[in-house]
Amino acid sequence: MASSTVSAPKRETDPKKRTVITGMGLVSVFGSDIDTFYNRLLEGESGITLIDRFDASTFSVRFAGQIRDFSSKGYIDGKNDRRLDDCWRYGIVAGKKALEDANLGPEVLPTMDRTRIGVIVGTGMGGLTAFSAGVESLIQKGFKKISPFFIPYSITNMGSALLAIDTGLMGPNYSISTACATANYCFYAAANHIRRGEADIMVVGGTEAAVMPTGVGGFIACRALSQRNDEPHRASRPWDKNRDGFVMGEGAGVLVIEKIIYHSSVWLYILLHCVFDAYILDLTEYFLFRCVKVMESLESALKRGAPIIAEYLGGAVTCDAHHMTDPRSDGLGVSSCITKSLEDAGVSPEEVNYVNAHATSTLAGDLAEFNAIKKSMIGHGLGASGGLEAIATIKAINTGWLHPTINQDDLEPAVTIDTVPNVKKQHEVNVAISNSFGFGGHNSVVVFAPFSP
Repeated sequence: MASSTVSAPKRETDPKKRTVITGMGLVSVFGSDIDTFYNRLLEGESGITLIDRFDASTFSVRFAGQIRDFSSKGYIDGKNDRRLDDCWRYGIVAGKKALEDANLGPEVLPTMDRTRIGVIVGTGMGGLTAFSAGVESLIQKGFKKISPFFIPYSITNMGSALLAIDTGLMGPNYSISTACATANYCFYAAANHIRRGEADIMVVGGTEAAVMPTGVGGFIACRALSQRNDEPHRASRPWDKNRDGFVMGEGAGVLVIEKIIYHSSVWLYILLHCVFDAYILDLTEYFLFRCVKVMESLESALKRGAPIIAEYLGGAVTCDAHHMTDPRSDGLGVSSCITKSLEDAGVSPEEVNYVNAHATSTLAGDLAEFNAIKKSMIGHGLGASGGLEAIATIKAINTGWLHPTINQDDLEPAVTIDTVPNVKKQHEVNVAISNSFGFGGHNSVVVFAPFSP
């Protein structure tokens, strides 16, 4: 009987299909500057505080990763700024910052073929404040008092649409909404548009703004939130035995990806954006921040002399097909997603030495993810979480520093991997994966590496 052989993983070499990251932009509890954002992560600083945007005194949970002192000056004109839901304000600012970072500012974009540049900015909840205000007007004053912006500023596709309208980008444009897995789903879809030759550049990420009465109240009803009102900055405790739920956050994260390569290693490190103390369950990290990236084909990036920050190697999406909110305890849906992402990336498990875990500080979710990581031999935020996590992952690749998992005082005995507890760690990242999972059993994993010509 002939013995079967397994061929070594093969990475993409065609510069038209290779996908690189050429720009990043975000809005977060730590502001809208990428370096400041990551430095505060490295210092283990928590961005979680008591809510003062609305009167939360009667709520059983009174804290969140609330964004303060946000300014859209220079990015959104005053009239539109006053009308927009925060979800779209965060997304537009993060998207335009990502384009600037990719040398695609307003003075350059008009010289480009904008039919070849697309936008996929997803969200888990959409314009929740606009929706809530519309319902309140209907109930209190009648349908004639509903704002004409009620529908446009509520629906989830508007982040991508508004960014394209402002910048003239006419390529593939839509929104994906898979709860906390949203941004990773967007990265996966955007990269595939580039690989198929349908776009040269994609502006992609996630955005969310649900720190408002309906959002906080809804998650309280789900019994998903931590209730440590006396110590908000210590409430998010991934993989700690005393964890009691996630912490809501908000923001946006966006990448610019263009047409783009690799490395290898041994130890498994876990990168967690727990630092924010605001892990946002399986809804798409819409709470913590908003983050946008520019993805571009390597061919396009080289042709225009773009700054190449990192390479997107591949990704995968799967479904638990199990429960609306609870993950499979055996981690099968997640482990298969990790395996498929590595196959798509042309990477062997042994090459991965950095994992940005979803780890939202929920009782079941943290251990289910650990089980999946063990099975895969490698190693959330609602809709925006994946975008911010991707930026943190890429900063780890570029700086050689991993930010810590804070508030880890009493590690679950079953967790036997290095979670980078409480203090940052220096570590050369060869290949990194970033996990995001959402309500409904949506799993997503993306793979990044340093760029090598």
